[in-house]
Amino acid sequence: MNTNNKLKIFNDPIYGFITIPNPLIFDLIAHPYFQRLRRITQMGLSYLVYPGAHHTRFHHALGCLHLMQKAVQILSFKGVSISKEEENALYIAILLHDIGHGPFSHAMEHSIVHNINHETISLLFMEQLNREFKGQLSLAITMFKGGYSRKFFGQLISSQLDMDRSDYLKRDSFYTGVSEGNINSDRLISMMNVVDDQLVIEKKGIFSIEKFLTARRLMYWQVYLHKTSLVAEQMIINVLKRAKILAQHSVELNVSSSFEFFLKENIDIKNFNSHVLTQFSKLDDYDIVSALKSWQNHPDAVLSNLSVQLLERKLLKIKFFKKSQISEALDQIKTSCLERTNWTKDDVSYFVFSGTIKNTGYKPYDDGISILHKDGTISDVVDASDNLNLKGLSKTVKRHYICFPKELL
Repeated sequence: MNTNNKLKIFNDPIYGFITIPNPLIFDLIAHPYFQRLRRITQMGLSYLVYPGAHHTRFHHALGCLHLMQKAVQILSFKGVSISKEEENALYIAILLHDIGHGPFSHAMEHSIVHNINHETISLLFMEQLNREFKGQLSLAITMFKGGYSRKFFGQLISSQLDMDRSDYLKRDSFYTGVSEGNINSDRLISMMNVVDDQLVIEKKGIFSIEKFLTARRLMYWQVYLHKTSLVAEQMIINVLKRAKILAQHSVELNVSSSFEFFLKENIDIKNFNSHVLTQFSKLDDYDIVSALKSWQNHPDAVLSNLSVQLLERKLLKIKFFKKSQISEALDQIKTSCLERTNWTKDDVSYFVFSGTIKNTGYKPYDDGISILHKDGTISDVVDASDNLNLKGLSKTVKRHYICFPKELL
C-alpha cells in the first residue's frame, strides 16, 4: 500500500501546519463519519453574536490532534515512556472525541433525541469504526472511556487541562475576536510532566494555568453563555421540539429523510442501534437550516414564527432575575402574552419560558490541576497559587432567566 499520499498537512489559521502522523489517522479523517464534522459548527448559533464564529468541529478536532502531538513530544523528551501503540491511541481518541456532535452541537441533545449526550454517541461511532478498521481503535476506546491503567492518558483526552479545552479556548477566541480567551497553549503543554502516571504542571507554569482558568471563565460568560447565544439555542431547541410533536401527529414537514427519521421516532440510548447511528451520521447543520427555510411558510403558527425569527435574527428578549422572582415574573409575562395574542397556553410556552445557566470555572481536588514543586511535592493549583481569584473560580455561579417576545416589554 502506498502511504506517501496519506501523510499530508493541513494549513490551520491558529497553529500553521498540522501534520497527519500516519495512514490510519488519514483514513479516519477521510471517513464519512469524520467528514460530516465539516458541516457541524463548533459554536452552534454564536455566529448570531460573533459573525466570525463559523468554524467547525472539523477544525477543532484537527487542532486537538495537533496539540496532542505536541504533548507527546514534550512528555517523551522529559523521559515519560509512551509506546507507539499508546501514542497512536491518544491521537485517535482526541481526533474522534467530538465525532458524536449533532447539528448545532448541543441543540440536538435537548430536543429530538432523549437522555443521550454527544459523548455517548461519540463512543458509539468509535465502536463502529473499530469494527470497520478491524480492532485498530480498541486501545483508543479504552483511553476515551477512562479505563486505561496509566491515568495521564485519560487526562490528556478529558480533564480540566486537556487538549480539548486547550484548543477550543484559543480557537474560539480567534474566530470570535474575544481576545480575553487567547491562551498560550504551547506554554501550557511545555510545562506538562508526569509523576506516578498522573499529569502535573511544573511550578514555573503556574501563571500560565492562572491565565488559562481566568480565560476560560471569561469565555464562558462573554461567549458560550452570552445571553443572545443562549436565547438562540433555546429557540432552536423549541422549534425542533415543536417539529417533533407535529411529525408524530403525521403533519407534513418537508425535511430530509434522516431528519424526518429523528422527528418521527423516539430515540434514546436503549434503541440507539447501528441503523439509528447510520441515520445520525447523515445529519448536519444544513438539514436544520434547510428545514427552517421551508418552515417559514408552514401553516403551524408556532413552527413558522420560530423559524422566521431564527432566520431573520428577530430573537426573543432575555432578562435575568433573582431566583425568588422567577415564578411570579413568568406568570405575569405569560398572562400578558395570552391577553395580547390569540395563542393557547401551549403555544405561549414556546415563546415565554424560564431557565437557569451555571458555570464553575474550576473544580479543585476533584481530578483538578496538580502543580509539581521543585522539591518533588505535588499540590492542587488553588493551594499552590497566591492568586485569590482561583478560589473564587471554584464556586458555581448560577443565573436565572426568562425569555419572551420583545413586544411584551
